[in-house]
Amino acid sequence: MDDKLVHHLLWERIRSGDNNAFFDLYKALYYELVNFGIRVCGDAETAGEATDQVFVTIWEKHEQLNRVDNVPAYLRTFLKRKILRLLERKKKINDALQNAGSEGEWMEMSYEEFIVKVQTDELVRYKLKTALEKLTFRQKQLIHLKFFDGLSYEQIAEQTQQTIKTAYNTVYDALKILRKELKD
Repeated sequence: MDDKLVHHLLWERIRSGDNNAFFDLYKALYYELVNFGIRVCGDAETAGEATDQVFVTIWEKHEQLNRVDNVPAYLRTFLKRKILRLLERKKKINDALQNAGSEGEWMEMSYEEFIVKVQTDELVRYKLKTALEKLTFRQKQLIHLKFFDGLSYEQIAEQTQQTIKTAYNTVYDALKILRKELKD
């Protein structure tokens, strides 16, 4: 059987909730997608993070997935969009850091204080504070390590004595909560 047909059959099984098919597709396409992502953005960590997010989204939304004829092409397009969103978010964080004042000033702030300083709109500050209160201590800690200390998932896992997967999942869950709270 050719790869295109195999990928298509796996996709259809994923749509019906077959987690074995999901892992088979993951194994078949993960490194190909990461390599594609590296060519898109030039950064292996961003490419890996975006690829992980693509697969997490596929599984979370497997019931709503549409039929796809060329699964690798579809996933490359999905990955490219995910990378662009990640790069945009990182740029916003970098811009916020530059606008926050001198390096010494923001280095001494807690990340909650930093975020409030960056935001000027009263409603956004309120929503952000409320959203942060929904996070567990561990989620706040890992968000801080990832986005304010700039650590990789491997470094976070080592520092917090967790597996890389647990660190990634914790950050992902925290971001999902923040997105949901800030979207309303």
